[in-house]
Amino acid sequence: MFETRSRFDRVSLRGRRPSRSNRALSQLYYGDNLDVLREHVADESVDLIYLDPPFNSNANYNVLFRSPTGGQSDAQIEAFEDTWHWNDKAEDAFDRVAHSGNTKAFDLLNAMRAFLGENDMMAYLAMMAVRLIELHRVLKPTGSLYLHCDPTASHYLKLLLDGVFGADKYRNEIVWRRTTSHNSSNRYGKIADTILFYTKSDSWTWNDVRTAYSEAQLGRYQEDQNGKLFRAENLTADRRNSNSGKFEWRGTTPPSTRGWAYSIEQLEQWWSEGRILKKRDGSPRMDGLKIYLEGLEGQKLQSVWTDIPRIGNTSAERLGYPTQKPVALLERIVAVSSNEGDVVLDPFCGCGTAIHAAEKLGRRWIGIDVTHLAISLIEKRMRDAFPEVQLAVEGTPKDLASAEDLAARDKYQFQWWAVSMVDAMPFGGKKKGADGGIDGIIYFKPDGRRTEKALVSIKGGQNVGVQMIRELHSAMEREKAPLGVFVTKTSPSSVMEKEAAAVGRFHSEATGKSYPRLQILTLAELFQGKRPDIPYVDPTAAFKQAARESTARQPILL
Repeated sequence: MFETRSRFDRVSLRGRRPSRSNRALSQLYYGDNLDVLREHVADESVDLIYLDPPFNSNANYNVLFRSPTGGQSDAQIEAFEDTWHWNDKAEDAFDRVAHSGNTKAFDLLNAMRAFLGENDMMAYLAMMAVRLIELHRVLKPTGSLYLHCDPTASHYLKLLLDGVFGADKYRNEIVWRRTTSHNSSNRYGKIADTILFYTKSDSWTWNDVRTAYSEAQLGRYQEDQNGKLFRAENLTADRRNSNSGKFEWRGTTPPSTRGWAYSIEQLEQWWSEGRILKKRDGSPRMDGLKIYLEGLEGQKLQSVWTDIPRIGNTSAERLGYPTQKPVALLERIVAVSSNEGDVVLDPFCGCGTAIHAAEKLGRRWIGIDVTHLAISLIEKRMRDAFPEVQLAVEGTPKDLASAEDLAARDKYQFQWWAVSMVDAMPFGGKKKGADGGIDGIIYFKPDGRRTEKALVSIKGGQNVGVQMIRELHSAMEREKAPLGVFVTKTSPSSVMEKEAAAVGRFHSEATGKSYPRLQILTLAELFQGKRPDIPYVDPTAAFKQAARESTARQPILL
C-alpha cells in the first residue's frame, strides 16, 4: 500500500490565512435576493458567485428536525416550495428584464415565452433571468459564476446565461455524479447534477487544483528495485511525415512510422540516471521511460466529477436541510476560482454550504436567503464551525417596529424568527394540524439526564387573550410538557398573567430552583435580552450542531 493523499487534491494558497482582524466582516442577509442585490451589493464587488437555485421540480422541501431522544422527526418544516406559477410576480420579472437594457437576454426570454407559453417553467425562467442580470452586474471583471442545476431546466438556464454573460464567456458544463445508482423502471438512472461555469471576461481567476489519481490509474504503477513507484511511458512518437528522431540509439531503432520523441542528449541523460528500462540484451525499451509517482502534482481537474459523493443520511455533515451539498464540492469551486480575501456570494444560500467553504478557505462572503429557517440554521452552523467568525445578519428584526412589520407581511416567517429568538426548534410549519397552536419546542434536562420539553406559542397579532393561555396549558397537559412559553407582540393583560401563574411551578432537582410552568414573554423583552427561564437547555436540539473547523490554514482540500 502507498499513500498519495498528501500529494494530491491540493491548491497553492498564497501566504497564510488572513487573520480575522484583517478581514472585512462577512454578511448574511434575510430577504429576496433581487432586492438585497440591488440595495446592498455594489457593482463589480464580488469575485465568485455560486448559486444553487430551486430547480422548478414541483416539490416541497422540508427541513427535518429530530428530537434529542433519537426518535422519529418531531417536525418537518416546509423550507421552500419549489413550484412556480405564471402570475403577477412572473409578469413583473419578465417586465424588469425587458427594461434592463440587456436586449440579448430579453430576446432569449421573449423567445422562450413564445415557445413555452405562460406556464410554470416560464415563470421560473423569468424569475431567474432578472436575477442573473443583477449577478452579472455585481461580478468583478475577473470573476466567475457557477450555477448548480439539474436536467429539469439546465438547457434553458444555459441559454439565459449565454444571453446575460455572452456565449463566448461559457467555460464548462461540469457534471457532478452525486450518487452511484438510482433505480428506474423505464429510463436511465438520474445520478448527476449540472454545474454551468461562466466568467465575466476573458481574464479570470484560476488556481490549478489537482485531484488524486483513480485506483485504475494507480494500478499502472509498479515498484522499481529501490521501492519507488513508477509507470512506463513511450519514448517514441509518430514520425510518418517527418524524419525527426529516426536514428539508432544504443542498438535500438524505432519502426519506420515512428521516431525517438527526444534528443539523443536527453535520452543519454535519462540512461545515466537509470530512468530507461532495458530489454534482456541490455538495449533500451522504446516504451521504457520511467515516470515516478513521487513528485507528480496529481491529475488536473476534468469536467466530470465522480470523486465527491453526496451527503449520506447518516453523515455527520448532514444538518437536515433539503438539497444540502457536501462542503468538499464547494471547497473545490472556491479554491479554483477565488483567492484568499476574495468575496464569495451565494444568493440562494439555503443551509450555507458555500459560505462555510468560503470561510474555511479564508474568503469573505455574502449569503442571502428568503426564509428565516435558513438564516437561523446558517447563523448557528457558522458559529458552531467557526466560533470566532465575525458574522453580521441583516434583514432580520432588530427592534419592535421591524418585528411588527415582519408579522404583518408574513406570519410564518415571523413565527420562525421568534422561535429562533428563544432557541427553540420550529414545530408545525405552515400546515398546522392538531398541534394546539404549538410553534416551537425547547428541549431541556431538568436533572441533567432525562430530556423534557417546553412548548412555545408565538402570537404576532394585536388581539391576545386569556383563552390563548388556556390553549397552551391544554397542549402542555396533552403533550406531557412540564413547561410552556407564550411569546406575544402585545403586553399581556393581568388576567392572562394570573391564568399563567395558576398553572404552577416546576422544580428542578439539579438546580434546586423552581420555575414558572407557563412563562409569558413580550417581543420588547426579547429585544432587551430576556429569555425563558428554563434549566439546562439543550443547545443542539433546534438545529444539528456543525463540527468545529480548525482555525489553521488549510493547504489541502480533503
